[in-house]
Amino acid sequence: MKAVIQRVTSASVIINDKIHNKIQKGFLILIGVHKKDTLEDVEYLVKKITNLRIFEDEAKMMNLSLRNVSGEILSISQFTLYANTKKGNRPSFVEAATSGLAIKLYEVFNQRLVENEIPVKTGVFGADMKISLVNDGPVTIIINSTER
Repeated sequence: MKAVIQRVTSASVIINDKIHNKIQKGFLILIGVHKKDTLEDVEYLVKKITNLRIFEDEAKMMNLSLRNVSGEILSISQFTLYANTKKGNRPSFVEAATSGLAIKLYEVFNQRLVENEIPVKTGVFGADMKISLVNDGPVTIIINSTER
């Protein structure tokens, strides 16, 4: 699984010209599921994300986690994170999980975050979504569960 984590002061997802969900301080996370991903990949990402210290403390050091700042997560499924652009100009998505596996792992990922007492809001799997955010810093971190 791949997670693109952006530290935000606010983020929202619009579906059919209406705000579906929004958060204030926290993480906007784009989640991509690979065709070989398992629950082990989910658990790895959840542990990393819930303990990731990328918020500034009083000394302006990135030392605080999402819990420390009472932050929220806006979680968006994005299969295009597994685009392969090596050949030609049209991306290939053959490494991305099928929708059945992807939705299962995406839902488990979100549930595990909630079980870790992190407020989570989501988009709609497979929907055409418009994402807005104010990246704080900017800070963007990419975590790939296969690189542990």
